[in-house]
Amino acid sequence: MARDSCFVRVMSGVGLGACIGGAVGAVYGSYEAFRYKVPGLLKIRHVGQTTVGSAAIFGLFLGAGSLIHCGKSY
Repeated sequence: MARDSCFVRVMSGVGLGACIGGAVGAVYGSYEAFRYKVPGLLKIRHVGQTTVGSAAIFGLFLGAGSLIHCGKSY
């Protein structure tokens, strides 16, 4: 497999998007949990759900963007 193949580009886009989305989701989920006074251990669940959801969405969109740009040569 070539080093600069389309599959590698899309997978790195998905990975990068998931990392960025996870970080943003953790910060936003923590902010929301304290702002809305989520009780007790439900804070951890809320932050986790926000982190995973945000990571999935960012990863999906960055992977799709990488796939779109994969066929273009600059």
